[in-house]
Amino acid sequence: MDIDVTTMAGKKSGKVSISDTIFGLEPRADIIARMVRYQRAKARQGTHQTKGRSDVDKTGARMYRQKGTGGARHHSQAAPQFRGGGKAHGPQSRDHSHDLTKKFRALALRHALSAKAKDGSLMIMDELAAKDPKTAALRTNIGKLGIENALMIGGAELDANFKLAAQNIPNIDVLPVQGINVYDIIRRNTLVLTKAAVVALEERLK
Repeated sequence: MDIDVTTMAGKKSGKVSISDTIFGLEPRADIIARMVRYQRAKARQGTHQTKGRSDVDKTGARMYRQKGTGGARHHSQAAPQFRGGGKAHGPQSRDHSHDLTKKFRALALRHALSAKAKDGSLMIMDELAAKDPKTAALRTNIGKLGIENALMIGGAELDANFKLAAQNIPNIDVLPVQGINVYDIIRRNTLVLTKAAVVALEERLK
């Protein structure tokens, strides 16, 4: 499959052939959803925790005598029903991550790339570079290209000026090719790849 290559000035710069086995699959939402769930679960800190009845600072002595009060029998003030008592069945620190095989993660990336290609939301640039780290100039350039909400993937090394200029533009993410992932692809409307990124992805996912 051939796709046009565009420069930052908005001019055509030839065509590039992209692999149908990476960009031409019929996207499966279930595979993409499983991968997004995997990524979001892995990103959770898991540090949420409440104090149980054994954690609160309360005396272990019986609150009052067993019989003759006309009330229910109670023992510890740390019981959940009392003010200042421990939380019953509250959250505890844990690891929320789960496993997906390396082959499945690669497959999910192919489906995410194919989804963007099928929707017409894939753009190929010759390179991501800027003469100066000026946010206003870059915003004007990408605005002329119709890019408002995008993930932009460069080669193994990002141009320092482009990275600095882009980091203050809302809804624009810039990553090196080794940082590409399903969640960031799906959360942005447009995927912008450089020619170097296409080559690297095809070598990685072939």
